[in-house]
Amino acid sequence: MQSEGRAALDVITMGRVGVDLYPLQAGPLEDVATFGRFLGGSATNVAVAAARLGERSAVITRVGADPFGRFVRRALGELGVDDRYLAEVDHLPTPVTFCELFPPDRFPIYFYRLPKAPDLEIAPDELDLEAIAAAPLFWCTVTGLSAEPSLSAHRRALSARARRRFTVLDLDYRAVFWPSVEVARDTIASVIGDVSVVVGNREECAVATGESEPDRAAEALLSMGVELVIVKGGPHGVLGRSATERVEVKPHPVEVVNGLGAGDAFGGALCHGLLADWPLEQLLSFANVAGAIVATRLECSTAMPTLAEVATELGELPRA
Repeated sequence: MQSEGRAALDVITMGRVGVDLYPLQAGPLEDVATFGRFLGGSATNVAVAAARLGERSAVITRVGADPFGRFVRRALGELGVDDRYLAEVDHLPTPVTFCELFPPDRFPIYFYRLPKAPDLEIAPDELDLEAIAAAPLFWCTVTGLSAEPSLSAHRRALSARARRRFTVLDLDYRAVFWPSVEVARDTIASVIGDVSVVVGNREECAVATGESEPDRAAEALLSMGVELVIVKGGPHGVLGRSATERVEVKPHPVEVVNGLGAGDAFGGALCHGLLADWPLEQLLSFANVAGAIVATRLECSTAMPTLAEVATELGELPRA
C-alpha cells in the first residue's frame, strides 16, 4: 500500500477504530433512552486530536464493509484525518462501543468487537513502510498487539521506524482484549525496545512493568531503552521522565462529564508538542489541559479541542 502522489504526513497512528454509541442520559444503560453516534477508537481519536491542532494526520485501520464503516470514512474526512490507510474487511462488522455515565469518576465501557474487530486484521504486507518510516511521528497502541495478524503488522511497522525519535507506544491496556496481564506484559516487553516514547496511565504502566508507583514505573521503562516516559495520573496530575529530566504537572480541575476521551486528547496534544519540540513542562501542561477540556464533553472525536481552546484554558498562547 503506497502513498505516491499524496501529501506528506506529520502523524500516522495505527490501531483501533469504531463507532461510539454514547448515552445522552447519565445512569445505567438499561435506563437510557437515546444515544449519540460518534467516531471512536483510541488510535483514531489521537489522529483526530492531532488534526484539530493543525497536524496532517492519518490512521492505519480497518472497518467492516457496512454502513458504520462508511460512517467512519465520512467522519474521518469531516474531522480532517487522511483516510488513505483505511480499508474494509468483508467478513467482519465495524465495532460499536457503549459507555455508562456516572460522573465524575466512573465511566464503564462496553466493547462489541465480536467475532473479531477488523482493525485487528491489519496485515504486515499491507503497510506503507516507506511512509511509516518517514513520518515525523508514529503512534501505535497496546490494543493492536493483542491479536494476529495485527501484532505482526505492528512489529513490521516498528522495525521500519528503527527507533526513530518520535515512535510512540500508547499503553492503552483493556483487559477484555487480553487472556491475562502476564501475556500483555510479555508482549509489551517484546516491542518496547523499538519505541522511543511510552505514554500510559498508572494502571497501564503497572501492566507493562509490574510497578504501580509512577516514578518506579517510569524508571523501569527507561531501563528498557525508552527515551521519554509519560505517566498520566488523572486527578494526581502527570509525570514525565527522561534519562536527564523529571517534570510533574498538577491536574487541571474541570467539571467532568465523560472521562473516556481525555487520554486521547492528551495524546493528540502530545503529538503536537513533541513535533514542536517544546520543553517537557510546556508539553505536559498543554496536553493536560487538552485532556481536561475533552473530559467536560460527552463525546471523544468531535470533542477534541483546537489550539485556541487550549490557549484560552491555559490563559496564554503556547510558545512556538
